[in-house]
Amino acid sequence: MILVTGGGGFLGGAVVRRLIARGDAVRSLQRSDAPALRDLGVDLVRADLTDREAVIEAGRGCDAVIHIGAKAGVWGPFEDYFRANVLGTRNVIEACRENHIRRLVHTSTPSVIHGGGDVEGVDESAPIATHFETAYPATKAEAERLVLESNGPGLATVVLRPHLIWGPDDPQLTARILARAKAGRLRLVGGGLKAIDSIYIDNAAHAHLLALDRIGPGAACAGKAYFITQGEPMPQRDLINGILNAAGLPPCEKSISPGMAYAVGAVLEIIWRALGRRDEPMMTRFLARQLATAHWYDISAARRDLGYEPLLTVAEGLERLAAHLAAPVSA
Repeated sequence: MILVTGGGGFLGGAVVRRLIARGDAVRSLQRSDAPALRDLGVDLVRADLTDREAVIEAGRGCDAVIHIGAKAGVWGPFEDYFRANVLGTRNVIEACRENHIRRLVHTSTPSVIHGGGDVEGVDESAPIATHFETAYPATKAEAERLVLESNGPGLATVVLRPHLIWGPDDPQLTARILARAKAGRLRLVGGGLKAIDSIYIDNAAHAHLLALDRIGPGAACAGKAYFITQGEPMPQRDLINGILNAAGLPPCEKSISPGMAYAVGAVLEIIWRALGRRDEPMMTRFLARQLATAHWYDISAARRDLGYEPLLTVAEGLERLAAHLAAPVSA
């Protein structure tokens, strides 16, 4: 039995479906119901990651854990992120120890090394950032540290850092690009010329199963973190306009300078805090820096230790996205 935390989410759901397809027994720990997963035969446990006893109970009888559940985003109280991402991860590690589970695959983010400048072709030797402008990367960095420090003879751990996951039913990157384009509010920061890498959802899920199969006490990947991407750096505007084209929308041609984007983000953060708003501003300082800088990574280590190769290219992923968006919505 494989326990997947956050199995009802975008990445978690893709991982669960691949596990089921190859014959694994799967239990999903998540806060919301998911009838579609139940129909696949998934053992669904509804609980919060911060509920220590519930997480430990969910791990009973499991052979391995894929820990994907987390609070993502660029805005919100630090405490909310800390509870979900740090305390939740501590509970997952305790569940592994209490239930003598010997394999843990943890999903992190490349944002843990993003200090604000360009990140171009770096490998996993790049240090964790010392300053973060938002709670998400800060708490994910701490969670990653906990997981890697837990690696040992009784529990083998590996961390994956997938970058900018997109594809059909993506509620984050893809959905936001399309929503802002349709509302006439989409802008390219600095013309969208900076090179970025990303990962199509099927490739991200594939990497998690490879890590699950490779991890074990003494494995080459044990106690290590890995960048996971398409391995196809491209100007940011090419990916954005590729997604727009897949939806039958015209390309984005409007641009805003990096300085202006950062200033707008800073002002909106002040306004949102003053009003006590919990929804995300259209722009934040963190998001402005992400959009204004290059971020692509050397995935040689994942290829070597995990046997990772993307199953689909960006072009093939965009074709699948276009087919999905063009398909009639079922009743």
